[in-house]
Amino acid sequence: MNITLLQPNLHWHDPVANRAMLEEHIFSLPEPTDLIVLPEMFTTGFTMDARAVAEPMLLTTFRWLKQMAAQTKAVVTGSYVVQEDGNYYNRLIWMEPDGTFDTYDKRHLFRMAGEDQVYTAGTRRLVKDWKGWRICPLICYDLRFPVWSRNRGDAVALDANSPQVEYDVLLYVANWPSARRNAWNTLLQARAIENLSYVIGVNRVGEDGNGLPYAGESAVIDFKGDILFRHADSETVHQQTLSLDELRAFRNKFPAYLDADAFDIVTR
Repeated sequence: MNITLLQPNLHWHDPVANRAMLEEHIFSLPEPTDLIVLPEMFTTGFTMDARAVAEPMLLTTFRWLKQMAAQTKAVVTGSYVVQEDGNYYNRLIWMEPDGTFDTYDKRHLFRMAGEDQVYTAGTRRLVKDWKGWRICPLICYDLRFPVWSRNRGDAVALDANSPQVEYDVLLYVANWPSARRNAWNTLLQARAIENLSYVIGVNRVGEDGNGLPYAGESAVIDFKGDILFRHADSETVHQQTLSLDELRAFRNKFPAYLDADAFDIVTR
């Protein structure tokens, strides 16, 4: 599977400018891709002024994602601010080329910025099948919570070609500030090692409207914790090919998931 990571400098509270900038990057890709990953709140930057920037579902940015997926024949995913039933959500859209879509609402809201006072937390984790891969997309602060990220083994039947794990790729879209870049880098590697999966982290660069700087550090990490790609401090568009055969071979050789502890998640 070929994946594309977009690490941009976002325009603060300017969805039109951000969609135009991202669209230019998408249509300039040097080769076809299967999955295009945008950062958290890619239309606005990480904002608590949800009232000013929120969109209803199925309107402008949703339609833009649908167009991008159809024209590239790839899944396009990232989060933006959605208003629905009187609530605001930091919502990731998983958009497939035929217009099929799914959503994930950020589970862990960053209380240190007051996100938990503005947005409504999600209660459902998302795992999507795409071109023979199982992919679990999560959002930013979710990275700090290994139980929510855990590759739970009781959800998928064991057979000769499919180890008993829930996903093959764990994906984080983020607006993760420079001051905590060491935590970002360390936790991405930890999630890859403990879950025996590829981990992809897509962050932004630049400075937001609150003067907070972002270093990027978008990365692709393999199932052993080895860094296949990492880029800091400037905009980049990166394409990376992942190998399902190599992942399965490693899981068969080192099936640590068979010794994982069983547990249930109770949401509240």
